[in-house]
Amino acid sequence: MNPDSARAPQPQADAPVAESRRSSLALLGLRLMPVLFVVIWSTGFIVARYGMPYAPPLKFLCLRYGASLILLLLVAFALRVRWPQSRTQWLHLAVVGVLMQAGYLGGVWAAVKQGIGAGTVALIVGLQPLLTAVLVSLAGHKVRAAQWLGLGLGFLGLGLVVARQLEQGTLSGVNLALALFALLCITSGTLWQKRYVVTTPVWTAAAVQIGAALLVSLPIALWETEPVVFNIQLIGALAWSVLAITLGASSLLYLLIQRGAAVQVTSLIYWVPPVTALMGWWLFDERIGPGTWAGMALVAAGVLTVTRSGRSSQSEQRQQTSSIDTRDPHP
Repeated sequence: MNPDSARAPQPQADAPVAESRRSSLALLGLRLMPVLFVVIWSTGFIVARYGMPYAPPLKFLCLRYGASLILLLLVAFALRVRWPQSRTQWLHLAVVGVLMQAGYLGGVWAAVKQGIGAGTVALIVGLQPLLTAVLVSLAGHKVRAAQWLGLGLGFLGLGLVVARQLEQGTLSGVNLALALFALLCITSGTLWQKRYVVTTPVWTAAAVQIGAALLVSLPIALWETEPVVFNIQLIGALAWSVLAITLGASSLLYLLIQRGAAVQVTSLIYWVPPVTALMGWWLFDERIGPGTWAGMALVAAGVLTVTRSGRSSQSEQRQQTSSIDTRDPHP
């Protein structure tokens, strides 16, 4: 008798254990992705401060757009990703790119160039989720009392920080106006995207948006007289902006939305200003007084109040929709 024929197959007892470990790691990764996204997003304000001594804002951004566009095109063609199917979608993506890339980033970088602190500009543009939620409600729904409360808390906190920065001389009418312009652009871009942009693969959508931002920013950048000084700091800031922020943060956000964790990103956005302020204090010795911390806490409370109110409203709408008989009356 052949001994091999009598040998019973070994049960794969380790397979369920290995599968359980993989599931646990995947779940842990999904939970950490929103936090990682917020940390990377916060570094964008620090990179602006880090690279500003060696390049004017729009020239730096054009270098960033150009390098990002090349990488995005390479990835899109390598993966054979689908491009927008109509001219209308190209146009809507371009509008979003002009607002959320050229307008938002241009405003932030120009404000930092004019001397505003990284934590302060992060706080100002951090009002975006709050303004977006309230404007969406005003457009077609009743504004809840909690949303008005959140709006009031957010602007009260912003007022505390702005007043403190004006006393210290780190805030002026020019850099405040540029930061508010950035806030207006990212809020408008978000609303435009929600209203008009259909689902498009992240690589091609980002390529169209960044290409539009480059076309708009380049003519303005040519008017900047300050030269670009290439050194290790500038190259490092540019590399981080392209690889970590433009490509890394965009990829993380795409994965989070695809896997249903976008709400976590919204709820964690209010951590961006304090994280940025701590980075600015550590790297650039930016002062963080009690008034600044109090203002940040009020803004965080305002954003959290509005986002939670928005979630409860959406939940009520889903419950009402599910209770309606949607069967076709004509069998």
